[in-house]
Amino acid sequence: MARSENQKLKLLYLKELFETQSDEDHILSMQDIVSYLAARGIRAERKSVYADVACLQAFGMDIVLQKGPGGGYFLASRPFELAELKLLSGAVQASKFLSERKSVALIEKLSTLCSKYQAAQLKRQLTVRDRVKSMNESVYYTVDRIHEAIARNLQVRFRYFDWGVDGRKHERPGDYFASPYALVWDDENYYLIAHSERHGLTHYRVDKMAKLTITQKPRVMTEEAKTLDLTRYGKAVFGMFSGQAQQVKLRFQNSLAGVVLDRFGKDAMLVPDGNEHFTFTTEIVVSPVFYGWLAGFGERAEILFPESVRAEFAAQCRKTLELYK
Repeated sequence: MARSENQKLKLLYLKELFETQSDEDHILSMQDIVSYLAARGIRAERKSVYADVACLQAFGMDIVLQKGPGGGYFLASRPFELAELKLLSGAVQASKFLSERKSVALIEKLSTLCSKYQAAQLKRQLTVRDRVKSMNESVYYTVDRIHEAIARNLQVRFRYFDWGVDGRKHERPGDYFASPYALVWDDENYYLIAHSERHGLTHYRVDKMAKLTITQKPRVMTEEAKTLDLTRYGKAVFGMFSGQAQQVKLRFQNSLAGVVLDRFGKDAMLVPDGNEHFTFTTEIVVSPVFYGWLAGFGERAEILFPESVRAEFAAQCRKTLELYK
């Protein structure tokens, strides 16, 4: 490459240098900068470097000059702070719907948003291996196509599968067609809330969807869909397990107030019931998952109403006890 062409790249190389090799703990001396440019075939005088740094500062880069012995230049701030990148990295590692390979790839990309020294801290925290992760490599792209279908107001077509005891995918018969409404995160999994001709308003685990394509059929927008409150839906459905929505009155010991508020939100109305208990009434999609959640509290939680839900929960408990006789 001709010298003049190298000079045209000078500002880009300087930008790269500050972004990848400087932070408040790693300051670049003038000699560091000149040597970096020389290694890329660019001769630079100190005076021209001062002007170039000023140009980058005017462009918006937060390059700071630290004066005194051992002083020099460093990039003081970036779009993401290191603490934020660590938080995002942790979320990627914990996400079950992402495969191990995709998690590692995403964290590698996050590491490009900080200096190489800070990136080393992110990678030292990398503990993706042996975590419970999705075995469906296409989830990342399935999510992208679902977002596109929602934006274009079109239905999607896909196959749905279950994992067998042989560790392999077993597709359910036939294609599924659905009108996608939203994607929600629940219990460490990604779910599609949609309308289907088979089940009406329902949801699908995204990591169990395969071969998803966007059709040319417009979405079905029912009245239920138009008034869908995702926050309320997420609180009412336990483990995204389908069932009948009912108003349920529950009684808890006071020690479980935090648990109830964590599950149903800080605006949940807890009504005192004596000195040691409170009651709480809400809409719940009654299902075995809900009963399992309630059973975990033992005698500290009780269904008061309706009687049909109370009786069904008791019957469920008796069936479980039968296994241990």
